[in-house]
Amino acid sequence: MTHLQLEPTKIAGTVTVPPSKSLAHRAVICAGLANGRSTVKNIQYSDDIKATVQGLREMGAGITEEENSLVIDGIGLNAKDKRHNNHSARTIDANESGSTLRFLVPVATLFEGKTRFIGRGKLGQRPLTPYEDLFNSQGLLFAATNTETLDLTVEGPLLPKTVELRGDISSQFITGLLMTMPFLDGDSEIKVTTPLESKGYIDLTLDVFNTFGLKIQVEEEGQLYKIPGNQSIKAADYTVEGDYSQAAFFLSANALGNAVDIKGLNEESLQGDKAILSIIDTLKQDTDRVIDGSQCPDIIPVAALVAALSEGQTRIKNLERLRIKESDRLEATQKELEAIGADIKIEHNDLVIKGVASLKGGTTVWSHKDHRMAMMLGIASTRCEQPIIIKDTDCVAKSYPDFWAVFKTLGGKINERHLG
Repeated sequence: MTHLQLEPTKIAGTVTVPPSKSLAHRAVICAGLANGRSTVKNIQYSDDIKATVQGLREMGAGITEEENSLVIDGIGLNAKDKRHNNHSARTIDANESGSTLRFLVPVATLFEGKTRFIGRGKLGQRPLTPYEDLFNSQGLLFAATNTETLDLTVEGPLLPKTVELRGDISSQFITGLLMTMPFLDGDSEIKVTTPLESKGYIDLTLDVFNTFGLKIQVEEEGQLYKIPGNQSIKAADYTVEGDYSQAAFFLSANALGNAVDIKGLNEESLQGDKAILSIIDTLKQDTDRVIDGSQCPDIIPVAALVAALSEGQTRIKNLERLRIKESDRLEATQKELEAIGADIKIEHNDLVIKGVASLKGGTTVWSHKDHRMAMMLGIASTRCEQPIIIKDTDCVAKSYPDFWAVFKTLGGKINERHLG
């Protein structure tokens, strides 16, 4: 892995943010299951998207990779005439992508035979309990052979029934079932039994479904989803919009006194991580504020950085799900920001942050092999008094492979270091 030394330098210039990884996953899966040829445009080949592409190929989709787009000949799946690739078992390497895993586990049950999922990093430790409970209740195979490194085998078919899920689990479980139930031979329902967190991600799913012609009926303010069975997906062309999750790093950089002109964002976007705009406004306007992080866990590390350099005190609450990301982001954010001079503490599942004028730096910090931690620390370097060394920076390939190259074009001063 690569370790980088970053000098305390302001960044400036123009950047076009990468396409939304969340929307790309959803569009690629819909196109892969559709009847006909689709083109998904504005694609960046991050490790997570590569994993989803490989998964759809294993299921039988024909996918041609072009420079910034995918041409996808879909499987043409429907309940009455299931089509599947010409072998009765398949292996999908989800790498470290929680989206790939949680979206494709139920989708895999639409195909004959067993599907084995393998992965790396902490993916095997990320919870799959809602699926395990569902599969067990229907007498289906759900066999995890190793709890440290992902090795999971599943086999369907799922039955069209009413499924109850808690709202404080990852919305990825709901999306995975929404991607599967339209193809069952009968109608289904998903009932959310507690207030739904990360609702914005479900909104993204339904928006992509509209493009590809899938019908889902939403009732009770997003707590009930009625899914007609025996549907099929029509092929469609889809252009992925810019990613607010990645733009959050540059928007936060600007809030910290940098000057980055950010291109490629949709101001009308449904992306939940668009919340970074309102979070930054809150940090500017108030000096004693409480921010609810339950709806946007991916942007909390960089939001905490801005809070650390904002006057007054900030409490960011409801951060339980940060503990089950690529790293324990709650602990990692507190530890690494404190190491470079922030006044930040953990109280239960909240971050309590008292603003300081600047960060000292002058130390070695660790990405925890988590892409969002690495990029947050990169932005933090612009407000440090002394250089910092970030360990294990290659992890940005998970979502933003050329982040460090872009950082350098904006004037960031980076030296590669080889530490023993």
